Amino acid sequence: MLAIFKREFRACFTGIIGWLFMAAILAMFGLYFYVYNLLSGYPYLSYVFGSMAFIMLIAVPILTMRIMSEDRHSRTDQLILTAPVPVWKIVAGKYLALAALYTIDMAIISITPLVLSLYGTVPMGENYTAILGFWLYGLACIAIGLFISGTTESQIISAVVCFVVLFIGYMMPNFCTLISEGGNIVTKILSAYDLYSRLGPFNAGTLDVGCVVYFITLILFFLFLAVQLIQRRRWSISVKRIGMGIFSIGTIIVVLAAAVLINFGISKIPTEYTSLDMTYNRMFELTDKTREYVAALDTDVTIYVMSAEGSTDTTLTETLSRYNDLSRRLHVEYITTKDDPNFYQKYTDEAPSDSSLIVVSGSRSRVIDYEDIYEYSYDYTGYSRSVDAYDAEGQITSAIGYVTLDSGELPAVYILSGHNEVGMGSSFNQALTKANIEVNTLNLLQEDKVPEDCQLLIIYGPMADISSDDLGKIEDYLADGGTVMLNTSYDAGSLANVDKLLEKYGITRTGGIVMDDAGHSYSNIAYYLLPEISDNTYTERITNGYVFAPYASGLTIDEDNADYEYTEILASGDSAYAATVDSEGNERDIEGPFLVGVAARIADETGTLVVFGSIDIFEDEADGIVAGSNLALFNGVVGRHVSESELDLPVIPSKPYTVDNLVINSAAGLVTGIMIMIVLPVAMLAAGIVIWAVRRKR
Repeated sequence: MLAIFKREFRACFTGIIGWLFMAAILAMFGLYFYVYNLLSGYPYLSYVFGSMAFIMLIAVPILTMRIMSEDRHSRTDQLILTAPVPVWKIVAGKYLALAALYTIDMAIISITPLVLSLYGTVPMGENYTAILGFWLYGLACIAIGLFISGTTESQIISAVVCFVVLFIGYMMPNFCTLISEGGNIVTKILSAYDLYSRLGPFNAGTLDVGCVVYFITLILFFLFLAVQLIQRRRWSISVKRIGMGIFSIGTIIVVLAAAVLINFGISKIPTEYTSLDMTYNRMFELTDKTREYVAALDTDVTIYVMSAEGSTDTTLTETLSRYNDLSRRLHVEYITTKDDPNFYQKYTDEAPSDSSLIVVSGSRSRVIDYEDIYEYSYDYTGYSRSVDAYDAEGQITSAIGYVTLDSGELPAVYILSGHNEVGMGSSFNQALTKANIEVNTLNLLQEDKVPEDCQLLIIYGPMADISSDDLGKIEDYLADGGTVMLNTSYDAGSLANVDKLLEKYGITRTGGIVMDDAGHSYSNIAYYLLPEISDNTYTERITNGYVFAPYASGLTIDEDNADYEYTEILASGDSAYAATVDSEGNERDIEGPFLVGVAARIADETGTLVVFGSIDIFEDEADGIVAGSNLALFNGVVGRHVSESELDLPVIPSKPYTVDNLVINSAAGLVTGIMIMIVLPVAMLAAGIVIWAVRRKR
């Protein structure tokens, strides 16, 4: 075997094909690496390998077309057929020579994560997992190409057939979807030859043992078929031909069955044992809270996925498989709109987007829209968005808790209405839903008092004043230990009773809009405040150090009065001022600094009034500018004043989806890119041409 390996490996470098293969792979990798990683700053190689998968369908047939067919064409295979060498060693030697050639390229590629690490944080585990997956994918393609090369004397036919066979494996997910969106016995059989889908887990950052075993068994199976080809030709001249043919077919069936059984057995092992989370942020690892809660389920829960099983994104599929393994009470089912277009109408009036989830238990259900599984930040200058966080565990665990409890058991939050309130952004309402909080609308004109089950009363941006009667009900609620969150606006006009409520807690609402210098403002726009954040339980969930509070009115407090207890939340800079216009239309500035957020209590009372001077602070657009920090602040307020402990319902925070993009000097990126996609491939190709030309002259 070693002699054959040396012969074939040397042949790769004495001709031009081996050099061409290595140069082509490296050039295409360098091109995508430059575009995605060096130019755009992405620290992940999965983007590159996802784009390169198709390139292997062209490169591998060129590499493997001669490995077996050339021997048959030149009749040198007669030496192999009559040599006293086990056939498997012949095949293994040839395969390992090609694998070693391919591995040289992958070894060079393996250096690139280290290059990227010079420019910032790089998720090494994810990148090297993606490299491993692409390496196994390439090795499987080479094994298939070697087998096909042994079926014909023509190198051209070998290359064409190899491309077709690899293309079928690459497109198999699409073929299966065309046959049946929901899947059937035919698609299950066909998916046994699905090369591309097995790359998904590696690119998503999971070291999937099942996919590793799949590629290894696929390699061994096609090498075994190549051995059988040679075996049959060895026995073609004798009466043993018939017997050997029967033996070959039977052996092939046995080996194929063994490969299927091995892969089937691996698929039945719980995902937590076969899929290692290699992501930088451990996106797929379910928290202990989720594990304990789901394991203790005493009622059946079904998660319906509104898409075909193979069409759901790999990240979400991985998470769902881990949930499915936690409890026999929990089941995951995939529903296709083609098979049952009206399925969603049992649970919601509006059709959810593709890949959305419907969590059901008994008569209760909750829809998790696919858009809510990911958290985004928006670039309003370029009208683009990027994924910041992955919230599948938080949303799914919350939904499971919701559908397995009666509505009367859930904590309640009331939102005041009847005063032209502005209302919060949808993300903030969804945050209450995720926390399994019953959200109710409260009109005090129709109620004698604030309901007793109210744990938090939200008064968000009233543009009309509350009545004296409403003021009394709110004050009574606070005196009984309730909590009110009030957001005010600089342009709401006269709100005498709102101001009375603030005055009772020693807070004064400054007229006008707060302006601050560039150090405390976004995009150097003075009224786009980035206030200073105090360190307390309200702000402990904020991770990036910024909160965006545009169009804010200033708040001042009576610090010298011992009757009040204050917790400062947000504050302007010392140079801030409030720009106002008096009744005669003259501009007048009020010197700061000001508070923009504060919590106040009256001594010896348990009620708390939380006040923010901006009605835009809890809007989706404002939150997107600071990548979720405003939502983290809102959750801090809710988490402090809404009790969930009595229900033991876990609230799981979202997980960062990616690490920050790399900051790469354009000149350094260009030089690195040129080296990988031009200099090295051209040098390899030139070496191959020179060696080939020299050998032809001899």
